[in-house]
Amino acid sequence: MTEESSSEGIIHHQQFPSHGKLRVWVEVVNSSVRSEEAVYHVEHIVKPPPPIITKVSQDPLEITWSNSCALGDWYVKHCDVRYRTEGDRGWPASQYENQTSDLRYAVMDPQFFTIYQFQVRCMCSQSLMSDWSETYNETSVESTPIGEVDLWRDCVKSHASSECFLTWKARGVILGYVATRVYANGTEKQTNVSTKTSSPLWVHDGRIWRLTSSLKDVSSVTISAYNALGATDPSRLVLSYFTFEVTQENLTVSWDLSSESFDGLMQYVVEYRVCPPGPGFDWIKVDKNLSSAVFKGEFKKYTAYRVSLFAVTNNKVLQLSASIGYSAQGAPSKVPSFKVSSIAVSEVTLFWEPVPCSKQNGVILYYQIRTHTQKVYNVSVTPDHGNQTFTLLGLNPDQEYTVWIAAVSAGGPGKNVTATFKTKNNENSGESSFCLQPSSTVDCVLCKINEPLSWICKSIYDPNPKISKLEIVEKCSEALDSNGITSPMMENESTQFDQRDDATPEDCCKTDSKAREAYSKMVDSDEDKGDSSSSYEDEQISSGYETHFMPTAIEIRGD
Repeated sequence: MTEESSSEGIIHHQQFPSHGKLRVWVEVVNSSVRSEEAVYHVEHIVKPPPPIITKVSQDPLEITWSNSCALGDWYVKHCDVRYRTEGDRGWPASQYENQTSDLRYAVMDPQFFTIYQFQVRCMCSQSLMSDWSETYNETSVESTPIGEVDLWRDCVKSHASSECFLTWKARGVILGYVATRVYANGTEKQTNVSTKTSSPLWVHDGRIWRLTSSLKDVSSVTISAYNALGATDPSRLVLSYFTFEVTQENLTVSWDLSSESFDGLMQYVVEYRVCPPGPGFDWIKVDKNLSSAVFKGEFKKYTAYRVSLFAVTNNKVLQLSASIGYSAQGAPSKVPSFKVSSIAVSEVTLFWEPVPCSKQNGVILYYQIRTHTQKVYNVSVTPDHGNQTFTLLGLNPDQEYTVWIAAVSAGGPGKNVTATFKTKNNENSGESSFCLQPSSTVDCVLCKINEPLSWICKSIYDPNPKISKLEIVEKCSEALDSNGITSPMMENESTQFDQRDDATPEDCCKTDSKAREAYSKMVDSDEDKGDSSSSYEDEQISSGYETHFMPTAIEIRGD
């Protein structure tokens, strides 16, 4: 029974025999309307195994697959092929093919140098449709990149100033990018950005790329993507040229926006503001046909002046550029805080708070970190280091270090701030140690092989420890008297070795010379008697551990 609006029904396998013919028809309940009969051979109601993709060619991008209908007189009725590019979610319905039976399929006009994923399923002449095959990946043929790279500038406001950085969107599978910066003084600088290697000159998150050097004083930039066959046409970005100079009497600002156009431009506004919390703020409105402005006044040394340029149109205000300047620069103040945020065996991460704007006394170029091993690290203040952290690598395990940090400007380095730390002993933050304590049997073994008895307790560095502590402790049946002579142990009587059973490894290490002397006397007295073997043979009082695992004196002597 099915719903009135349904156009399909299900007959479960247990409702019909496994052989013979199955006649199926549809009729309306309480009516004489009945469809024609459909006859099915029950043995044909099977699902073949999914096909296997056996070969893929790049040019053209074509796949072939195995025949999964090679059973009796069956043949391939038709196959479905679906494909997508790597990273796509789902399988687009428009890429289903339901009309091929020649076990091959070619993609028309594929994207160049792109990874494609394929799946196939087939229906035999007398069977159901198979499941989808395993996904098969193949890269289309490489070709010269076309189009242009989508580039832009990323302007961020850090604690020191507002700076802009070149950024662009990744463009398929390529070898790299060539970025060329043209400075206001006419000089050029080219950077080859490889997609296969990392460098401190650039960063990326897989989709967005960025150069880490500032676009300060850069008037224009071009970038192109390349592979083994060629490169795209270069994309060009023209930047507004903006500069200012501060003396103790004047603050002069100039700009060049000849390549820019603004709809409804009315005027420019130039403002300066003393770095908070210091007082000082002023602005000048400039005609749209002019390109400079001059502030007159008293501009203090070592004081940060933030200068901004705005374009005022008939419906909005646009900030075009901003920068920090000083009439004279001095050494910065010390960093407010310098700490160790994490410690490992061979590395440590340092954290510090940046020097506040009001105490920088100049544009900070970098933070300098020095170690007592005379190594020096200059850490950039670009936004990529905005979290003020740095990781020292290649340190020795279990060693104390002292590090210093100072902010550096054109006026020189500021005062040092010190931090000390000690690296961990090993990756497991543990220390392998062993401490051996002698028993009566072990004493005999040692004396017979003429090895001096020593108390061993030594720390060992092991990056992969398999045992943290080893103790061999024997509850001796005889005690040493004050003269070093053995005597029977009485019931409820505690001996020196018995007490050591509860001793810690540190107690083991603190054993004094008297214990060693007493042991030496005991061994000498046994040797002088010459009948130490019989005394051990007669001795039946021993621990379960010695009974099962430790050799007897006779076994050691080879008697």
